[in-house]
Amino acid sequence: MALSVTDLLIGKLATILEYEGTTIAGVRHEVDKIKEEFLSMKAFLVDAEANKPKTEGQKLWVARIRDLAYDVEDIIDEFMYHMYEKQTGGRLSRRLHKTIRTPCNLWFRHKIAKKLRKITDMIKAISERNKRYGVGLVGGATTSEDILKLVQSQAESSFFIMEDELVGIEGKKQILMGWLMDDEQHQTVISVVGMGGAGKTTLVAKTFTNELVKRHFDCYAWITVSQTYDVVHLFRSLIRELYKSRKEDFPANLNAMSRIELLELLVNYLESKKYLVVLDDVWDIKIWREIKVSLQDRQLGSRVVLTTRNEEVASNSFGVESYVHRIQPLQKNEVWELFSRKAFSTKQHKTCPTELKSLACQLVEKCEGLPLGIVALGGLMSSKKSLDQWQQVCNNLNWYLHNNSSLDPVRNILLLSYNDLPSQLKHCFLYCSLFPEDYLFKRKKLTRLWIAEGFVENVKGVMPEEVADGYVQELCFLSMLQVADDFVSATSSGRLKKFKMHDLMRELALSTAEKEKFGYVYDGREVMEEISTRRLSIHRMEGEIKSWRGMSKIRSLLVFATDMSSLSFLNTLVSRFKLLRTLDLEDVQIDNLPGAVVYLFNLRYLNLKGTLIKELPESIRCLRNLQFLNIRDTEIQSLPEGVTRLLSLRNLIMYRYTGKLYFKVVSGTKAPSNICKLIGNMTQLKSIGISNVKERDEIDLWLSIKKFTLLQRLALTASNEEEILPVKAQCPPLPHLRKLILVGRLQNVISWFSSLHSLTTLFLHWSRLEEDLLPQIEALLNLKRLYLCNAYVGEELCFRRGFVKLVRLELLNFASVKKITIENGVMPNLRYLFVDSFMELKKVPLGLEYLSTLQYLGLKDVPMEVVRPIQKGGVDRSKVQHIFEIIHVFEQSSKWVHENLA
Repeated sequence: MALSVTDLLIGKLATILEYEGTTIAGVRHEVDKIKEEFLSMKAFLVDAEANKPKTEGQKLWVARIRDLAYDVEDIIDEFMYHMYEKQTGGRLSRRLHKTIRTPCNLWFRHKIAKKLRKITDMIKAISERNKRYGVGLVGGATTSEDILKLVQSQAESSFFIMEDELVGIEGKKQILMGWLMDDEQHQTVISVVGMGGAGKTTLVAKTFTNELVKRHFDCYAWITVSQTYDVVHLFRSLIRELYKSRKEDFPANLNAMSRIELLELLVNYLESKKYLVVLDDVWDIKIWREIKVSLQDRQLGSRVVLTTRNEEVASNSFGVESYVHRIQPLQKNEVWELFSRKAFSTKQHKTCPTELKSLACQLVEKCEGLPLGIVALGGLMSSKKSLDQWQQVCNNLNWYLHNNSSLDPVRNILLLSYNDLPSQLKHCFLYCSLFPEDYLFKRKKLTRLWIAEGFVENVKGVMPEEVADGYVQELCFLSMLQVADDFVSATSSGRLKKFKMHDLMRELALSTAEKEKFGYVYDGREVMEEISTRRLSIHRMEGEIKSWRGMSKIRSLLVFATDMSSLSFLNTLVSRFKLLRTLDLEDVQIDNLPGAVVYLFNLRYLNLKGTLIKELPESIRCLRNLQFLNIRDTEIQSLPEGVTRLLSLRNLIMYRYTGKLYFKVVSGTKAPSNICKLIGNMTQLKSIGISNVKERDEIDLWLSIKKFTLLQRLALTASNEEEILPVKAQCPPLPHLRKLILVGRLQNVISWFSSLHSLTTLFLHWSRLEEDLLPQIEALLNLKRLYLCNAYVGEELCFRRGFVKLVRLELLNFASVKKITIENGVMPNLRYLFVDSFMELKKVPLGLEYLSTLQYLGLKDVPMEVVRPIQKGGVDRSKVQHIFEIIHVFEQSSKWVHENLA
């Protein structure tokens, strides 16, 4: 892992040196020497990736290379900071003019050149020292191979686990057996998918060894594929296992056979047999393409089972009938039962002692239903007898994960997923560990941070945001991140929106990040004298952070201690991080921007969302490298003129939600008069929101929007609730528009709605239409989310047809509607329905029984005559019994009460 992280850093620095070459022209000779050294180091480390450092000497070598790479990054940034100070007449520049007579830039370039020469000498010294002490990356079995052997050994052990050691497996086994032994004669592929340690192999092994299953097939074979498979070796293993299942002797010359001979033997052997083949631990879909030619479909009822961590593999159609079983975490009662069996095996009835109950619950929660983690942790705790010993493990689980052999199975399984990541994804994954435990990531925020950090590679013709979205998708496909199942975990375009990191995965990533000086989480408990990391994440404050040595090395500061309200302290802190690239102060309770922020010339990302800040200073213009600025839900009423000087800006968020169902649900921020100069440069703008729109603006409005040919999200808000939104005319072609938000009166249903073929989300707020709007939008084939608030003043809403892809429907504040009807066949994929503020409604929406996919029904501020019939024992109860969650929200004693009717 150390090599991969260092390799990424060196590749990044080589790019920086090339791009900044013109600015650093005065030290060109030293820069070229350093660049060549770095390129050579990078190439060597890529070649040596297979041989992970094992000895202390090798580990020290890699760590020193990483430190030197960081030193060069510091020197380059220091030089750029000096040039910036000189160009802007900053404090540093003025001080240098006073203290020396020679031109300061020549003096500083000489200083930089001297530092670079010193780095070059140190690189050479490392090589000479390694030779002197015989240090090198030696060949032989690699760490990855060692881990792979352990993983394969664990997989083989799955065949011999006793049934009474397993929990929560019987129902899943019956599902698999049903698919394996049904009447389908065509070949069927069954995929079992889940993160490492979820119990995929154990489940399939217990199904595979079932005597009923074995007797159902003429022959069977179990093959462990792994990451570094060899197809010829797989063919040989497959032949041995198939012959063995029939107690037959395989050909004596098997090892001498070529690939084509092995293939011919397999095809002929299976020609008239019903077979069962398990391919365990499939990492890539390529294996199926290579092996499927040997597993031909003779329509005899043969079955192929795959276990995989990769959702992309599981979702493949394979060209035949296929099923997918996604392994879910164990339920709480199953988790506790399994943990108790392991941790308290010597206790009567395997019961947890009362004094350990609280600590046991803490440890169990860390496993988040992961069977391997529960078994391993339970085994470790079975040897811990005292309360102090249990407390020690709870406080230092990260250390135990890396240093206790009892937890080797968990560490090895999870690290295998990390090691298999492409280089560019390793940094992105480690970055996620800097967020708090159980943090619910939002895709847009995380990808913007990755871009600002420089983790996202340049792909010709593709926007960085799209590349970063691909990274998120891949990490989720590989089960490295878990999609949040909250009805909005994916955007209306199908992209993932919210996800989280498994606790055990986070613990491993966090220790790797600390060891590699990638990032550090400060929780206020430790006393620190020195900081050597590049990224600091503050989760909790105990008093004020004292001055640490090395604070100038910090490139990113993430603050999750939202109660940090000392502006002077925060200002002091930020002033020490003068080369900061990202600064995230979301929800921190400060009412002024720390003055030092405007001197952070290197800043790419500034998040002030949810703070109490009232204004931005004019000097914000100095942040010329700023790409992302978020002032959403702050107290800032207007932007200073200086914002228009931020020519690197690619994302500006500046609205506030009022949180009320009135006309002004969202409030904009007044922009400076010359904002058009800034927006005019954003020809690739994908999202824009404009408030205070008046009817007379129609022509100018559409002429402006016409320029944004890649627009995906458009929000328009009228100046007041009586102003008619100027959207009557035919809008320009918006082929990429996915999300449309219109806040304000509409005279008529908009005729061009039906032309928005890519539209997936539609918000109509305070439209107050007199004609039925549903016929105009029911045919939008890709619409997945529909939000209507005071959009119609009639007495009935009737969904008669269409809405084939709609997943989420929200109906709010319809003062005159008495009846909602949903006809059979409409909204066949609806999962979420929320009805709020319908005081004239006479009964629950008609047709709920037709919505077979509905999982959530919310009823807020509706008459009790609507709710009573669907309560337990009510006349309409049968119509809603298929709905997993039914929430009734009503006001009582000036408070909102939530009641679950399901």
